[in-house]
Amino acid sequence: MLKFSIITVSYNAASTIGDTLKSIADQSYDSIEHIIIDGASSDDTSAIVANFPHVASYVSEKDKGIYHAMNKGIELATGDVIGILNADDLYSHCDVITKVAEFFEDTTIDAVYADLNFVDWVDTSKVKRKWRSGSYKINDFYWGWMPPHPTFFVRRSVYLNLGMFNTVLNSSADYELMLRLLLKYEIKTAYLQDVIVNMRQGGKSTASLKNRFIANQEDRMAWAMNGLKPHYFTLILKPIRKIKQFINI
Repeated sequence: MLKFSIITVSYNAASTIGDTLKSIADQSYDSIEHIIIDGASSDDTSAIVANFPHVASYVSEKDKGIYHAMNKGIELATGDVIGILNADDLYSHCDVITKVAEFFEDTTIDAVYADLNFVDWVDTSKVKRKWRSGSYKINDFYWGWMPPHPTFFVRRSVYLNLGMFNTVLNSSADYELMLRLLLKYEIKTAYLQDVIVNMRQGGKSTASLKNRFIANQEDRMAWAMNGLKPHYFTLILKPIRKIKQFINI
C-alpha cells in the first residue's frame, strides 16, 4: 500500500482547520501521514490540532509565506505521494485518498488531479462555484487551462527530481509548479472525474482586482522561468475560463 503525505499549511486558522482535520481523519485509506505546517499562530489552532491524534507532525514557527511553508512540509514528508490541503479546505468525502490511490497503482502515473467546488465560508454545503478540470492535453496550458491545485497529488520522487515551489512567486507558485511539471517536463498525469475538495471561497489571488493583476504578472513570470512562451491570449484566457465555474450552480 502506498503511503500518502498530506500537508496542511495554516496561520490563525482556528475557525476552519477543524473541518480540514476531520476530513482527513475520516478518510477510509489506511496509510496517511498528515503534516501541519503552522506559521506561529496566536489563536487556538494548536489546541484544535491536539484533538486529532492522526496528525503525524505539527510544526509551528514563523515562515516566509505559504509556499515556503509548503516546501517545509514536502521536506518533512515520508510518503510515496504528496497532497496539499490547506486549513480553509476539506475533502468532500471519506474515499478521496482511496480513489486517488487507485490511479497510482499504475507505476507510470506521476500525478493525479480532480475537480473542486468553491463553497460558502460558513456553510460548506453551499456551493458557490464549480471547477471541473477535464482531461489534460499537452497544449491546454496555452489555452488558459490549469487544474485546481488542492486536488493535485504528486509522487514525492517528482518533487525530489524536478523541484518544489518557487518562493520568488507570492501568489502563482502553484501555477508555476504545475506548468513546469505538466508542460515543461511532461510528467504522466491522470484525471479523476470526481469532486474531491471543497474550498472556501476567497483565495489570495482573486481577493481584489489589484491581486488579480499581480497574479497575472506572476503567471507571465512562471512561463519565463521555465523557458516557455505563452500565446498572446493565454494569460487573458486563464481568468476568463473561470466564468464557466459559475454556470449551473
